[in-house]
Amino acid sequence: MFSQVVIQSVRLRQYSLSIGFAATGRRAFSASKIASRNAIVTGAGQGIGRAIALRLAQDGFDVCVNDLESNASCVTSLVNEIQAMGREAVIAYANVAKRSEVETVVDKSVDKLGPLSLMVANAGIAKVQWMMESTEEDWRRIFDVNVFGVVNCNIAAAKQFVRQGTGGKILNAASGTSFRPSTLIAPYSATKASVRSITQAFAMELAKHNITVNAYAPGIVDSPMWEQIDEGLSKINGLPKGENFRRSGTSLITLGRTSVPEDVSKAVSFLAGPDSDYMTGQTVACDGGIIFT
Repeated sequence: MFSQVVIQSVRLRQYSLSIGFAATGRRAFSASKIASRNAIVTGAGQGIGRAIALRLAQDGFDVCVNDLESNASCVTSLVNEIQAMGREAVIAYANVAKRSEVETVVDKSVDKLGPLSLMVANAGIAKVQWMMESTEEDWRRIFDVNVFGVVNCNIAAAKQFVRQGTGGKILNAASGTSFRPSTLIAPYSATKASVRSITQAFAMELAKHNITVNAYAPGIVDSPMWEQIDEGLSKINGLPKGENFRRSGTSLITLGRTSVPEDVSKAVSFLAGPDSDYMTGQTVACDGGIIFT
């Protein structure tokens, strides 16, 4: 009888504490502990984005899959795979460079899946060229997607989190080039340095709303983007296709191998989960040791 009274007393005390913390607002908040676990992943049709969407589904998220409609076959395949895992998935085609289209993605995700808990601004493009040969249009195009796309996703998601009153998490696709630019992809490097700064700025502004903002910085990843970079490098340095990728693994990466998309999705899984709740404004390198932060 005495033990039952003690247990009931402890439970009552825990309940009272939880009510007290909730009344104070910020103390009770946990960015990952809201009723619904729903995520948007942009550029999710292939490569790193696809791996992230699958890992989040594995972690218990329902996922709104975004990409361009030109990648419809890849997106449909991904959605089918997520649903086969027992999670909900919805397709939302959009160009992230256009704010109105990103807002539509958020609206569709909330309508079909429920309250938003995570935005992964993953979509990005690259082009191999010497800076002296780049055009204004080259710079505009890559900044439209890699910088304005991230800004659009951050703002649209943040406004939704504020409307919900739940807080939430935003994750941005940075790069090792966020810390040190790489020859022949200077415009890309500049956009990723911008993403690192934007992540810090949004983290500072959104903290009062219990929204955390972090970034993940992949290195040399076996993905469609790297295939494009490798092909461009081969045209300039004359190495056979694939050789630039192979040499990078032995000459640049401390761990001695190039990355696969799942290496990146593991880091994103951590940033999306409860163990990173006290992190914000950080750009986390997951590159096998190309750069050290």
